[in-house]
Amino acid sequence: MPLAAKQLSLTSRFSPIEDHHERLAAIVSHGQRWPEVSSTEKIPTHQIHACLSPVWLSGSFFHSSCHFRLSATSPLVKGLASLIVELYHDESPEDILAFEPSLLSQLHLLQHLSPTRLHGLDHIRQTIRNFAKTIITTTHDRRP
Repeated sequence: MPLAAKQLSLTSRFSPIEDHHERLAAIVSHGQRWPEVSSTEKIPTHQIHACLSPVWLSGSFFHSSCHFRLSATSPLVKGLASLIVELYHDESPEDILAFEPSLLSQLHLLQHLSPTRLHGLDHIRQTIRNFAKTIITTTHDRRP
């Protein structure tokens, strides 16, 4: 599914919930279903250090797509981060780099999140983009 369609699907899922607190509760619940980073992968390399509460993001690449697992000690952070991760999950590195999400804005979450939390979420997005860049560089270097 193209990233724009995935973003529309995610916003359509949560935007009908008008109450801000209920929308966040639904996002938290949604995030709890996201695949967790294994305990052996909870290492400094996978930790998102820009987040106040511990967050780990692990990426893998197979079948020409990037795949992600996410863990966070804060249910709210995991829920918010899972929106970004789900958007980019199972996408090609090229598509990840070409798409700038507006998901948080479309869900009217930006005005309800602290600057620190927004910075952490942006760092998660940057980590995903860096992973995609690494995959492109690595696979390009292996081509004959």
